[in-house]
Amino acid sequence: MVRATSTETRREKTAEQEGRSRRRWAVLGVLGVASFFDGLDANIVAVSLPSIQRDLGTGFATAQWAVAGYSLATAVLLITGGRLGDLHGTKRVFLAGLGGFTLFSGVCALAVTAEMLVAGRVGQGAMAALMLPQAMAVTKRHFQPQEWGLASAVTGVAITAGSIGGPVVGGFLTDLDLFGTGWRAVFWINVPVGAVTLVCGARVLSEGRARRRPMLDLPSTALVTAASLGLMYPLVQGREHGWPSWTPVMLAVAAGLWLLFAIRQRRCAVKGREPLVPPSLFRLPSFTAGLVTALLTFAGATSFTFVLTYYLQFGAAWSPTRTALAVAAVPLGIAAVFQLTWKYGPHRPRLFVASGALAMSGGTLAAMALARSAGTEPGLLPVMAAAFVTGVGTGLCTPVLTAVLLGTLPPHDAGAGAGVIYATTQFGSAAGIAAIGAVFFGVLAKTAAAKDAYADAMGAALWCVLGVFLLVAAMSGCLPRRGGTAGGPVAPL
Repeated sequence: MVRATSTETRREKTAEQEGRSRRRWAVLGVLGVASFFDGLDANIVAVSLPSIQRDLGTGFATAQWAVAGYSLATAVLLITGGRLGDLHGTKRVFLAGLGGFTLFSGVCALAVTAEMLVAGRVGQGAMAALMLPQAMAVTKRHFQPQEWGLASAVTGVAITAGSIGGPVVGGFLTDLDLFGTGWRAVFWINVPVGAVTLVCGARVLSEGRARRRPMLDLPSTALVTAASLGLMYPLVQGREHGWPSWTPVMLAVAAGLWLLFAIRQRRCAVKGREPLVPPSLFRLPSFTAGLVTALLTFAGATSFTFVLTYYLQFGAAWSPTRTALAVAAVPLGIAAVFQLTWKYGPHRPRLFVASGALAMSGGTLAAMALARSAGTEPGLLPVMAAAFVTGVGTGLCTPVLTAVLLGTLPPHDAGAGAGVIYATTQFGSAAGIAAIGAVFFGVLAKTAAAKDAYADAMGAALWCVLGVFLLVAAMSGCLPRRGGTAGGPVAPL
């Protein structure tokens, strides 16, 4: 009788563990789909702009806001979105963001004016700002510390695949003209997938514990929104307008607003009020070091893809499809080290981030050599090889950095911390493209008449990218030597 009871108990425990495992994979699927569509929608519209202009009868400047409005709204509201999850529950805020994202996709698809489309895109970006920080907080709650690398690798591959596949999918759907919808199919595709993901998320996600007295500090929210907008707007739009005099003015004002925001957060903490971003997070050496390293990593990786894409399409005269095929080697490289990174990376953060930075440096050097040796006609496979190596380096770095950052976050501040992390990567990407893009187009303007003008511009820009990756390698020494134990924080520096 005792043996039978013991056997039955073991079976129940095994069944319970299998159920939890299946649920975690279902959670990962929901997060992966949401992350994929964020990356996809950030990039899917650009290739459809000519069709949108013709259909809605608007100019290029207005139509371009259908692209910029999404990115700006996301970056500006990420920190606030993260804190809302802490105050009102991560599941509730994630599902609200996902539902709103799906709804605004329908608004974009039904747009009859350019203004309606831009409003829908801003709404999409705002809802993405609610989703993304909660995804990281959900990862921290549903997975063990040794599994954080796996979860972040899945979402990272999903975002990268969506970002790179966006132009291809957008062009394909626009040309396909499914049921006569033309460019509107770019947005309609989100509606059924978003609805299904919403239902699945409601079933498999568990609710995080909300604060007893949920209060959002409105002055802090206003400050961080204005500061983020002042930083992101000139970085996103400055190059398009030739870096006019208002860009440095806005950046200076943004710096002042960020300083006021930091002072406000410190005062709130001292007076016992609820700060939007707890200053205590930045007293954690692992968090600060990981944040700076993540900013540099995203600045370099995004700039590499940006420069390579411009060179291939305009310098080598490749088609958008062929260019996307070459650049798609980046997420393939990330996927290639997927299992290695999530299994061992969080236990050896310094080693993996340093190795990843050196791999990204190698891929960058290979791309520079191809542009210089092959003039403006590089082969597809060699370019894919260089992009693949860079992707391998990215795959070694970013999941480990996410695991380090997650390990430092207190559970009650996970949403706010995740918002800061995502905002930092957005700022890093925008700043990287702005700075490296300025070098690329500056050299191109000076050597436009030269035979290898694009190769020269790419070489100069990628030297800067290489410098960023070497900084990442140097910063890896500031990360924890070893990862954390199950249920505990990462090891001290």
